[in-house]
Amino acid sequence: MLHPSYSDLMKVVNADCEEGETPIVNSRYSIVLATSKRARQLIDGSEPLVATRDKKPLSIAVEELYDGELKILNSTDDEA
Repeated sequence: MLHPSYSDLMKVVNADCEEGETPIVNSRYSIVLATSKRARQLIDGSEPLVATRDKKPLSIAVEELYDGELKILNSTDDEA
């Protein structure tokens, strides 16, 4: 089972949105894409952004997202 849950991750990612704005993440699919992309970066040798005892790249990516170290940009952001 994934801890934290998808709904918890979506709340963290969308925490910076003002009331009335379109949320950055609308579905679990966005969470899966972001964490899998980051997990591939970790497998390819990127350093983790959080201190963790876990060795699994996907678990590290989820923890980075939950801790706010990993950001998901929406498609209208120029920084993508």
